[in-house]
Amino acid sequence: MPLTVVIADDEAAVRDALVDMLSEHPALSVVGVAGDAEAAVRLVREHHPGVAVIDVRIPRGGGLEAILGIRAVSPETRIVAYSAADDRAQMSRILTAGADRYVVKGANARHLVEAILETAAG
Repeated sequence: MPLTVVIADDEAAVRDALVDMLSEHPALSVVGVAGDAEAAVRLVREHHPGVAVIDVRIPRGGGLEAILGIRAVSPETRIVAYSAADDRAQMSRILTAGADRYVVKGANARHLVEAILETAAG
């Protein structure tokens, strides 16, 4: 059974690229795609995915609020925070809030897939 994933990013092109990339991997199944923090929490509540990939600078609450909301509605869901910024202070806040992993956008696509699989495995 594939690992289920919810994706949340404010940019449609990034969401589409992530869906395409993750859908090509046989061990992954994208079950929801959100454009803001509130929708991300709603989708996680509905699907209880194995992993949620959350853009740190997402509208309607931001990545921090999305992470806190996801932890509240689905504590078993692992969270990969995804950001364009390689900012150590931001990374620390995000990880303290409950993200399991922080990945910088622009990293090799294979790196994100590996991060998702490793995060799911614990």
